[in-house]
Parts: sequence; C-alpha cells; structure tokens
Amino acid sequence: MGLTGGLTRRELVAAFLGAAVANASCRKERPRAQVPGALVDRAVETGHRLRPGSGTAPLPRAKEIQNVEVLIAGGGVAGLSAAWRLRGAGVKDLLLLELDEALGGTARSGKNAVSAFPWGAHYLPAPLQDRGPAAKLLHEMGAITGTRDDGTPEIAEQLLVCEPDERLFYRGAWYPGLYLRAGASADDLAQLHRFERRMVALSALRDGRGRKVFAVPLEEGSDDAEWTALDRISMAEWLEREGFTSPRLRWYVDYACRDDYGAPAERISAWAGLWYFCARRDGEKENAGFLTWPEGNGRLVRQLSSSLLPKQHRTNVLVHTLEPKDGGWLAHAWDAQKKAPLGFFARQVVFAGPRFVAGYVVAPWRTARPGFLDAFVYGPWAVANVTLNQLPLGRGYPICWDNVFYESRSLGYVVATHQREVATDVGPTVLTWYYPLDGADVRAERQRLLQADYNAWEALVMADLRAAHPGVDDLVTRIEVMRWGHAMIRPVPGFVWGGARTKAQASIGGSLHFAHSDLGGLALFEEANWHGVRAAEQVLAALGRSVSSWLG
Repeated sequence: MGLTGGLTRRELVAAFLGAAVANASCRKERPRAQVPGALVDRAVETGHRLRPGSGTAPLPRAKEIQNVEVLIAGGGVAGLSAAWRLRGAGVKDLLLLELDEALGGTARSGKNAVSAFPWGAHYLPAPLQDRGPAAKLLHEMGAITGTRDDGTPEIAEQLLVCEPDERLFYRGAWYPGLYLRAGASADDLAQLHRFERRMVALSALRDGRGRKVFAVPLEEGSDDAEWTALDRISMAEWLEREGFTSPRLRWYVDYACRDDYGAPAERISAWAGLWYFCARRDGEKENAGFLTWPEGNGRLVRQLSSSLLPKQHRTNVLVHTLEPKDGGWLAHAWDAQKKAPLGFFARQVVFAGPRFVAGYVVAPWRTARPGFLDAFVYGPWAVANVTLNQLPLGRGYPICWDNVFYESRSLGYVVATHQREVATDVGPTVLTWYYPLDGADVRAERQRLLQADYNAWEALVMADLRAAHPGVDDLVTRIEVMRWGHAMIRPVPGFVWGGARTKAQASIGGSLHFAHSDLGGLALFEEANWHGVRAAEQVLAALGRSVSSWLG
C-alpha cells in the first residue's frame, strides 16, 4: 500500500516507530477500514505567511487603528500569564491576540462526547514551595489546600494522578514503572541505584549564595560556573563520563529527555538532563506528585484565561508586524477568519510568542537580525487523540495514566479518563498519543511532520497501539491529529547558559517586552508562567504602577 513518499505501510511504520513495532504490528494486522478522523492543526497555513518567500502576497494593513494601553501578542501560557498578572494589578485596557482558534498554545485542550483531552502538555508537577506564580495560580484553583509535614504544599488529593500511574510495554507484556526491571542484571540495578542516589545528592546542593543548584523556575537556581559548565556537554557525554553504561538506564534517561525536551540525551545539555531529575526534589524531600485533569494543562489555561473579559481577547488573529511609533508600538494584524486587516497602537506590548516568530514580526529585527535568535532550536511533535469505545486489552500490568512502549520511538499515550472515580471503568475512553520528531536536523524533521498526511498518521497510531493491544482495531472509533511544527524549545548543549536567553529577554525601548517558555530554555508550564508574569511586571513598572511582585 503506498503512503507518504511511496513507502509501504510496513516501511512507514519502521521509518517512524522502528523495526520492532513494524514487525509486531504488521504481523497482527488484518484487512480493515481506515479509522475516520482528521488533521486539526488549522493555524499552520496562516502562521507560515510570516515566512519570507512563503509564496503568498504581503498581508494588507488596516487604515483604522485601535488604541489600547497594553497589547499581548500570543495566547499561550506565557501570554495568558501576562494577562493574568496585569488583570491582577487592575489593568483594564488590554487586548490579547492569538493566532489559533483557541487559547493555550501547546497547553490547549479539546473535548468530545467521551471526555476532555489534552493537545499537548498534560500534567503539572506539584511545586516544592508555596510561593511564586505557579503556586499562586494553584491556590486560586483550590489545588493547594495546606502544607505537608516536610514544608511542601499539600495538594488536593483528587488532582493527583491516580494509581496505577505508569507502565512500560516490552516484548508482549506490560510492566510497572518506567524503568525496565524485568530481566535486569545485577549491574543494571546497581547502576540504577547509583544514578538515583546521585540525583538525590545533586538535588540537595546549594551554591555559595544558598541557591538550589537546579530550581523551578531555573532563574531561581544557581548560575555559578561550576554548575553551568554542565551545559556545554550533552547528557549522553555526562553519563559516559560518570560510568553509567547500562543500556536500560541509558534508555530511561533518553526517554526522560525525549519526554520533556523532545530529543534524546545525545542532543540535550547535561545541565538540562540533570535538571529534569533534580529540580523537583530537594534531597530526600520529594514534591507531592503530579497534578492532572482529563484535559491536561488545558485546565490551567482555563484558570488563567478566566481573568480576561470576552472583549479583552481575540483568536484567529495573526500579528505580523510590530513597529515602534510615538513612544509605543504599532501592531499590524490579520483576522484569519474574516480575512481582514487589523491595526492597533499600544503604549506597552508583550510579545508572547517564540523567538523565531519574533524575528519575523519585530520590524527592527527584520533589518538588523540579532545573533542570539540563531541559538534557539525548536523540535516538532505530533499528538493524536484516539477515541475508543472501551479501554484496550493488554497482557501484564493493568492500564495506567501513562503507558509507554519500550521498543517504539513514540512516547506512548496517556489516558484522559484515568481520573474517573471508578478505577475499573471499562467504558469509552480517549488516549492521547505523543510522538516527538527528535532528529538532529529540525528542518528535515518539520518537513517529515508536515508531509505525513492523515493516512500516514492513522497508520502510525494504529500500528503503535496494535503491537501492545490485541483487538484494538475493533475499538477505535476516531483519530484526530495535531501537528506542532515548533512545539518546544530544545535545550541543546550550550543553549541554556550560553547567553542567548538573557539577551533575548531584554525589552526594547522600555515598551516592548518578551515572554515565552523558550526564554527559560525549557518548554515547561512553570517557565512560561514565570516569564509571562515577569514581562507583565515590566509593563506595570513602565506604566508607573507600584505593585508587589508575584515572582517570589
């Protein structure tokens, strides 16, 4: 059967998911009708109009200009966090513009007759300390209910991931946890124990100023050269240097890097790799666990956006030019739904999109492109929401919230209905399947992502599920696929502490400020939230409003 690039189904599956999945899936496949579904990333075409040489006519500019005190360009977590902070300070004359049809960016969510589900980020680790903007947001939601004996915030029990929480599929059976203990040698287990004790020790370290070496957000951690030097080597090099050679441990660390950063350990900074294991604990003190909802971090998006009045935000609007004028900024935009130009003049602007987009939008940067923009590298992802008429069967450990395939290049899936009160529920469900395109050449990976049509993604999702779940072909009723071309910043070696992030955070003219998770170097909710609040407080200072900081 011909699919993308003339590949057969087996060749396609092997190219994307690996030979093991292709062999297992195609052996079990029988003639079947294609599962109905669609690609749902409708904003891709509009967003690409920013690119030079896109082949489309220049967007027209509006003749009428609307005045607004504060304009926020971008409605992901960073932009919504900036709006949340500004509204908290009593700012009323603000407008947030978002390119996509819904707010939230890669934290947005969807819903069907079965369940709500995430389109990207699907959990939030409980904070270690009851301070900072993320903790404040959780208080507003009623998610933090008190303080534990060890001083960490107490989280509402119903929001923590229900057990069983994680499992791993390997050679025909499911096993508990995300480290493959079944069949592990004595040396494998000894290396795992040594690695875990090393992470506990590193997580407890403080620098000479008393700062935690690895902290959330990272701006609160240490910037001492002793530790930032780890950013210059890869996580794979660090493992080699420290004598961690176990293939099972290497797989586990690779999975962690691919899961949080979208690339394997060989392409991720050692500092970022260690941050993953150390930042959310403090020695023997661990955080309360993971908060999740059926819609994932879409629940946090809903809380942030609830601060905005309907007239204070618009979707389906592409901001394509920001140019300085008369002590403020003139913003030219395009209403993708009405096919009409829009114009705004704002005294203060927060640009809450990624740096590569800023390079196209900020007019002064078009003619004098800052060198730091080239340091920002973004990895593409595909996310599929798969609706089934009942939970799939599998051999071994029972279905969990997070379900990972050891021999697949996907990251497996999470179960949107896992938090139901009845753990044995066997009714309809939605599985959210994640696939990072993690090759070194991100442009080639983006091309691969976008060239694969619905037929290809349907074949890949079904092949991955079929290898682990007998009879799954009879259960799946619909598949919807979201392609994220620039899903998340990659903390490649040399990026986090190489200076580009700091330069990219600098405001222009005291009136254009920047916010996004890429400024933190890690594509995480806490980083986007923190930088959104930081940018909003720069706006408040420029407007002469004296307020207490929410940054902690």
